[in-house]
Amino acid sequence: MSSYVEGALVKDERIVHFGYISLWSLWHLIAAGVLLLPAFGIGLIFLAVAYVRYRSVELAVTTKRVIVKHGFISRQTVEMNLNKVESIQVEQGVLGRLFNFGTLIVSGTGTSHAPLAGIAEPAAFRKAFIEAQDRANSAA
Repeated sequence: MSSYVEGALVKDERIVHFGYISLWSLWHLIAAGVLLLPAFGIGLIFLAVAYVRYRSVELAVTTKRVIVKHGFISRQTVEMNLNKVESIQVEQGVLGRLFNFGTLIVSGTGTSHAPLAGIAEPAAFRKAFIEAQDRANSAA
């Protein structure tokens, strides 16, 4: 399966950091799926929902922008140039701190916040963004 992010790259743009959904953020769907599997396969529905959520979210920091895609049948994308992003905030609850997942909130100039829940290693994503933004600013 081809990646949306890879297909969206333009000339001289490369991926610096790729983010993904944490399986820990889907634990409730996976647990319900496993527990309800013997009940006429109802658990398969929960497992399918968890799989679709896991596979339908892509986010990346490239040398030029932040790219976020989510959705399976319908698709929503957010793509912001590095110089247009004002901040990337990380929110983590207790489970998020324990299992290293959280919500990223990307805010840019003239755009609303774009919260992305259940992202694995959100602090690493924010760090990669800041480093890419610094490199882009020093190259300009």
